Amino acid sequence: MKRYLLTCLLALGAAWAQAGVGLTTLPGQQGDGPVTVFYPTAAADQPLQRGAFALQVAVDAAPLPGNGHLVVMSHGSGGAPWVHSDLARKLVEAGFTVAFPEHLGDNYKGMGDAGPVSWRRRPLEVSRAIDSVAQDRRFAAHLALDKVGMYGMSAGGHTALSMAGGRWSPSLMRQHCEQHLEEDFSSCVGLATQLRGNFLDDLRKAVAIRVIRYRLVDSNWYSHTDNRVAAVVAEVPYAVDFDLQSLAHPRVPLGIVRAGQDRWLVPRFHADAVLQACKTCVLVADLPTAGHGSLLSPRPPLQDLGRIAADLLSDPPGFDRAQVPVAQARIVSFFQQKLLP
Repeated sequence: MKRYLLTCLLALGAAWAQAGVGLTTLPGQQGDGPVTVFYPTAAADQPLQRGAFALQVAVDAAPLPGNGHLVVMSHGSGGAPWVHSDLARKLVEAGFTVAFPEHLGDNYKGMGDAGPVSWRRRPLEVSRAIDSVAQDRRFAAHLALDKVGMYGMSAGGHTALSMAGGRWSPSLMRQHCEQHLEEDFSSCVGLATQLRGNFLDDLRKAVAIRVIRYRLVDSNWYSHTDNRVAAVVAEVPYAVDFDLQSLAHPRVPLGIVRAGQDRWLVPRFHADAVLQACKTCVLVADLPTAGHGSLLSPRPPLQDLGRIAADLLSDPPGFDRAQVPVAQARIVSFFQQKLLP
């Protein structure tokens, strides 16, 4: 308990010593997309507009050492750093530097590689994002890059499970969808279509199975290890294609964030399956009334999304968004406990 209190006080000290949240962009490695970095700074925040998102940041300001640790964050399919910027701010206020790789072919600019094509690349992009930070002289001198945290949401949660030591195969996704297509339809077909309870549903399922069997023929196992990553949080992770035995004893501390009303990745097939298999995982935050996108903060403008995405990312009736900062604080606390001295 004393050690935990000391850790929290050190993190608070880092927050008190800074005035704002720095923001800069680093070039990706080996053709990767850019890496967006949030970090402690003494400079004052200023308004900055990024698309529909109004941020308060200090652009390209000089960094402060903070607590000396990096957290890499992996966005979901079609995602961007901005919908996780409130969590990034809380991490920075606790002294962390935060890096977001833009996942090639699966971000807000385009989703042509969403799914297994992107999932194979994402862990490598996380490792190269660490390299990008390590090669920037503004950050390298004061970050302990042998103890990095990693957080991911949805498809980013799949990346997080990989970084924690899990192995996966597209063929397991095919097997799952053949067995549970109707129950977990959106995780199998994404945003292509939805079941609507009408006479066309049988056709939708038949076409979906045909496409799934055509595309998911790869039976290879995929995994990636980066010994610099020392603690991982997976929020509403895509998990049906994982060998769950590979997650029974993760190679690093693994925390799970669960949304009980998730209709995109039904918990019993995804987050709950990992929690049941994992002997050492921590349920960092459990939000029984939350939906798949309820912890996105600030929220994306749903009117700018397609109908299916807006439906699946909308808050369920009765969800209280006052739970969001509480869950974010628990994620920060997990990284403090696992990464700080």
